[in-house]
Amino acid sequence: MLTHKILIKAQLGLLVAGTMGICATSPVANANSPQIMFDDFSYRQFSDAQKNGWQVRDETGHPGIKNATWWKEGVTFHPDPINHNNTVMRITAKTDGTAENTRHTQVCHNRKYKEGTYAARVYFNDAPQYGPDGDAVIQTFYAISPLKAPMDKNYSEMDFEYLPNGGWGTERLALFATSWETFQLTPWTKVNAYDYHIESLQGWNTLVLQVANNTLKYYINGHLFAEHGADVYPEVPMSINFNQWFDPNKLVQSTQMRQYYQDVDWVYFVKDQVVKPTAVVKAVEQLRKSNVAQRDTVPDWRPKQADYCSL
Repeated sequence: MLTHKILIKAQLGLLVAGTMGICATSPVANANSPQIMFDDFSYRQFSDAQKNGWQVRDETGHPGIKNATWWKEGVTFHPDPINHNNTVMRITAKTDGTAENTRHTQVCHNRKYKEGTYAARVYFNDAPQYGPDGDAVIQTFYAISPLKAPMDKNYSEMDFEYLPNGGWGTERLALFATSWETFQLTPWTKVNAYDYHIESLQGWNTLVLQVANNTLKYYINGHLFAEHGADVYPEVPMSINFNQWFDPNKLVQSTQMRQYYQDVDWVYFVKDQVVKPTAVVKAVEQLRKSNVAQRDTVPDWRPKQADYCSL
């Protein structure tokens, strides 16, 4: 069943986050030794990140401009423009409107995540670094599993997707929260739930997703703006991903090259625990104060899942 709600509620989101965003654990969690994955992306080159489970997509295919290249060189590491003592991961995509010259970018972590709390601090951009503005570019943080067959019910996907130039039914910029039951590409058929938050998010933003008790709760900067239920709850383990790509249905009518980027300061996951957004930020601050640049105590899924960085 497809549900569609338009939620624009910054003040209400604060109230709901305060009353519902409790710091609780599921029955199977060990509160004394939470299993976490944390990375603050303090790398010099991607080969260093690979040692900690990250990989870059190079397989051609959906989504985005058909036959475009998925670009390994699009993942780089840079000083934070605001704080040069901090390093961030930069995800760059560019296009001139043609498949030949389009570069999408995606980076993925091991497929072993399901219930718990997902979080990332991401820098969104409303305009390109250069070239004409107006393409429907999608800047993301999400978790996903492979789709084994069209309309397969054993499929999981949960997305934060920022569209600074609109798209997908809105001409205004929006942050979409989408939870998937399943889909097929041809003919295009989808079973999902989604909400969107209309507000410019130019700059740094903290994204938090709580997955527990047949409910998915999406937060932006502490505001609860989407809540989805059992009909789209994940069934199988997923990889954690960031990507940036272009919607071919809304491109600027220009052959001039244009380039966009998003930065990622850190990513954080706590297995089988519901952690409120303020507690996530405090946990990351504590890890950094303790000089922890990366920690992964989340066990491999059983049976272990193959590396996955595609659709």
